[in-house]
Amino acid sequence: MNKSLDIIHDEHRALAAMLGGMNALVAGIEAGRLKPDFDLLADMIRYIDEVPEVVHHPKEDQYLFAKLRLRSADALPYIEQLEVEHVQGEARIALLRSALEAYRKAGEAGFAGFKMALATFLEQEWRHMNTEENHIFPLARKHLTDEDWAEIDAAFLANGNPWEGPAGEYAALFSKIVNTAPAPVGLGN
Repeated sequence: MNKSLDIIHDEHRALAAMLGGMNALVAGIEAGRLKPDFDLLADMIRYIDEVPEVVHHPKEDQYLFAKLRLRSADALPYIEQLEVEHVQGEARIALLRSALEAYRKAGEAGFAGFKMALATFLEQEWRHMNTEENHIFPLARKHLTDEDWAEIDAAFLANGNPWEGPAGEYAALFSKIVNTAPAPVGLGN
């Protein structure tokens, strides 16, 4: 049981790797070690947009949160907060995408705005994932029944994993990012 929590945790790790990679690229640009690769940054934003929005959040909302809402009053404030953050996800990623486009157009003068937008986005994402792992997971383990877990796990396993995505699209995007990003983020030059 609890295969779904393992899947969520694995998806969090993949997202954390992408976010950490973006942060490392921005630090390298700021230090003068790297030149901005706007296409790579745009691909990374696409990944952190699509995988959570298309694959990850709907499973949490429809299955894990729905069952936990029925079983634990203690979970309600966390679930409500997380669901609001899921709804706000599109707007938050749009701000990051807009900041990247402004940076692309303005050149070096746009770097500070992009760096600030990324820092805000990172802080929100880390807080979101930590709320799920440190509050929702323990409450789910404590309050959900074996029948709940069977239904949740079946839904998560049936939905596949983001690495496979539609026709392997997310795996291909992830590979492209890893092969393009310079070390230590990826394998590129």
